[in-house]
Amino acid sequence: MTGDASAGAARARLARLVGSLGLDASPPSPCPYLPGRDSRLVALRPNRLSPRLYALFLDLNFRRLRDVVYRPQCDGCRECRELRVDTRRFQPTRAQRRCLQRNEDVVASVGRPQPTGEKHALYRRYLEARHDGAMSGSSEEFHEFLHAAPEMTREVVFRVAGMLLGAGLFDVTSDALSAVYFYFDPELEKRSPGTFNVLWLVEEARRRSCRWLYLGYYVAGSQHMAYKASFRPYELLDDAGRFRPGPTRSGGRIGG
Repeated sequence: MTGDASAGAARARLARLVGSLGLDASPPSPCPYLPGRDSRLVALRPNRLSPRLYALFLDLNFRRLRDVVYRPQCDGCRECRELRVDTRRFQPTRAQRRCLQRNEDVVASVGRPQPTGEKHALYRRYLEARHDGAMSGSSEEFHEFLHAAPEMTREVVFRVAGMLLGAGLFDVTSDALSAVYFYFDPELEKRSPGTFNVLWLVEEARRRSCRWLYLGYYVAGSQHMAYKASFRPYELLDDAGRFRPGPTRSGGRIGG
């Protein structure tokens, strides 16, 4: 059995197991992506969330929060679709090349997630400038939401002349990286640090010989998610559980 066939068989077994658990969806809450809709989630906590197991969950439209995996299960809506970038074929756009040029002076360091007072202060400033108040920015939230992470999680820290520009978490599996969260100094927004983080992750995936970079859910019609589709070529998970090529820049389909 080939590697792809073996992974496909393992994914099918996991899908059957998840389906047999009879997971109850969470109570409805306002959708953070599409106005006027409700969101519901199903979640489970594996005994051990290894990189291999998490890779299978990613391909079943699950994401990770601490040691829990979850996916949307909304009434009458399936718009949250896993998006992954093909790092082998990725070519930056003109705007993305300009972003790289603006950040040529950025120094990146990678290691296990390490909460510090400096990072927490930046996280609070980021939430105050960019979020709607749903997250408190407390020390407990900072530690539990970002740093209660499995062994496969790494943190990248970006600095400019020693000053903290931003920090991001990502998970590492055998053939993919998965972006978890990124926060940055809102006063340096003109550098497009979010875009720079994704471009850095593409190169990090290549350095690790990982073909895919998972960017989380893409929701058609959500302005907050639109940036993800600028990293091409990418694939989206369809209703049948298969990844399909996203549109090319010219509006056609990749691969015909």
